[in-house]
Amino acid sequence: MTSHYSALSLLKEGLNAQKGWRPAWRSPEPKPRYDVVIIGAGGQGLATAYYLAKSHGIRNVAVIERGWLGGGNTGRNTTAIRSNYFYPESTALYDLSLRLYEKLGRELNYNIMLSQRGMVQLVHSPAEMEMAARMVNAMQVNGVQAELLDVAQVRKLVPIYNFASDARYPVFGAIYQARAGVARHDAVAWGYARAADRLGIDIIQQCEVREFLIEGGRCRGVLTSRGEIRADRVGMAVAGSSGVLAAKAGFRLPITSYTLQACVSEPVKPILNTVLVSPATGTYVSQSDKGEIVIGGGLDRVPSYGQRGNLPMLETTISGLLEMFPLFRQLRLLRQWGGTVDVTPDSSPIFGESPLLGLFLNGGWGTGGFKAIPAGGTVFAHLLATGSHHEISRPFDLSRFGSGHLIDEAAGSGIAH
Repeated sequence: MTSHYSALSLLKEGLNAQKGWRPAWRSPEPKPRYDVVIIGAGGQGLATAYYLAKSHGIRNVAVIERGWLGGGNTGRNTTAIRSNYFYPESTALYDLSLRLYEKLGRELNYNIMLSQRGMVQLVHSPAEMEMAARMVNAMQVNGVQAELLDVAQVRKLVPIYNFASDARYPVFGAIYQARAGVARHDAVAWGYARAADRLGIDIIQQCEVREFLIEGGRCRGVLTSRGEIRADRVGMAVAGSSGVLAAKAGFRLPITSYTLQACVSEPVKPILNTVLVSPATGTYVSQSDKGEIVIGGGLDRVPSYGQRGNLPMLETTISGLLEMFPLFRQLRLLRQWGGTVDVTPDSSPIFGESPLLGLFLNGGWGTGGFKAIPAGGTVFAHLLATGSHHEISRPFDLSRFGSGHLIDEAAGSGIAH
């Protein structure tokens, strides 16, 4: 909804069932033709549309969504934002995203509730400390702020952690990125949607792609549940559904879809002022602005399009949490959910033109899609506008799986991936 309401007007609108408020974005009927059609109205798709209009002046754009805006992985993640990756290609991508996130609220004039509270990635053995030092050195060489903490410094940042002498996972130190943090996932989607709409982008919800229009070996648009929509270029940013749409377009992607689940506790007073990751337990945790303890874990290792997850993985995640924070045994779970993530063999994303000419790919993010929304939108918009790679997206082209130039960031996820 639009802003700049006084307290009195807000009260009046509440009593009047909000009939005087204008929607923050339109719900238009699809036009028969656009310059660009983007499939997927999650963060990646909406950001791409926004940057197409803002940076390239291309406004005859439709973002089509099978369900509702931000209803996929954008609304089903644990909101962490960071750029503490190992390889220079990954660092360039994720740190561009972090830099864009740092000014995104002002740019969109929308409070995305960015909180740069830092991320602590724990180290549980002397051998791991050697690898952690290597990780920190690589990040610093790549121009990203990172620190190697000793156990005393970790204790100061997270005093409620289990530092008992008989702890199953003793702490030897940690990798720390102070600029990392969290942002409100819904607000990121809503902010981009409102900004894109004001630049003339059509956001069309409840519009399922049923077929690709292929003429002369080239994608010329899509056949949807709301009719035929033609476009010069079609972009696909559909996360866990990437394999399904690729099959409709007549090719296979090196992607497997898994469920990644998370849960939150009942709200409590502020007690955890950072994002904490323990690769040994496979659990990561933070505290939301409402006081909920947000808990995530590794992938359910059974390929699935379900959005629930399974009890064994939830049990593993909660067991890890209680090893880390025994005092959390008192908490009650409030809710649990899952998201369908698209994982590539090297745990890095895919950008580029697909085997079907005219259809371009933005996918394979695995667990990294939310933190990369601004950068993913920036480089995908460049690709759709120019037909060629942005320098940051070039290493992530689909062709790397044929050439062997993989960017293996499985360890960079910090969890079982």
